[in-house]
Amino acid sequence: MSEEARALRAVAALSDELRRRMYEFIRRSPAPVTRDEAAESVGISRKLAAFHLDKLVAVGLLDAGYARPGGPRRVGRAPKVYRPAGEDVRVSIPHREHALLAGILLDGVRHQAPGESGRDAAVRAAAERGRALGADERTRSGSGGLVPEKALAHAGEALERHGFAPDRVSTARIRLTNCPFQPLAGHDPDLVCGINHALLAGFLDGLGATGVTAALAPRPGMCCVELEASAPATEDDTDA
Repeated sequence: MSEEARALRAVAALSDELRRRMYEFIRRSPAPVTRDEAAESVGISRKLAAFHLDKLVAVGLLDAGYARPGGPRRVGRAPKVYRPAGEDVRVSIPHREHALLAGILLDGVRHQAPGESGRDAAVRAAAERGRALGADERTRSGSGGLVPEKALAHAGEALERHGFAPDRVSTARIRLTNCPFQPLAGHDPDLVCGINHALLAGFLDGLGATGVTAALAPRPGMCCVELEASAPATEDDTDA
């Protein structure tokens, strides 16, 4: 299941008012909350509270465990307790990757070389992050060493999962119809598009998408980059 699908499940679970109120109570609590405490916070039975709490665990909003008694150990099972899960849940339509952009900018600041401009450091960090993402995808899928058209198709499938909404307009070109860095890209298109271009070029390099290049092709409302596959060698090219 994709990260976006998991986030949508979590948001759907919170559409129930009782669950949302219990979730808010648990988030505000300084210590893990028992089923009895959660039930009392919204005025329902312990059994019904347990049902809703376990639904919130199933969608990743809460973590469940068992209380560790502070006093003498008592006979019987320790009560089940709930605490907020460590991960944030975010839903954005269309898909955005602001955390990725922020991470690249942080890397650029942390590793800026003497005499290097902030922009150059950010672009270099973006290329490095892209190569790492591409290499991870290559390892996950076992791809690499493909002819340009197949490499282009695989790159498009991978970038779909990162929210770029690829549209294969021809056998040799993919248009990326969503910019995951909007609306920030609109505030400084030169910087953000430079970062995005370096990120995607690095991604293709790490992926091993031989014969596929990332080309700047800004269009309103779309990603500023397109992916292009080089034409296959002809018999005349081979003989030359």
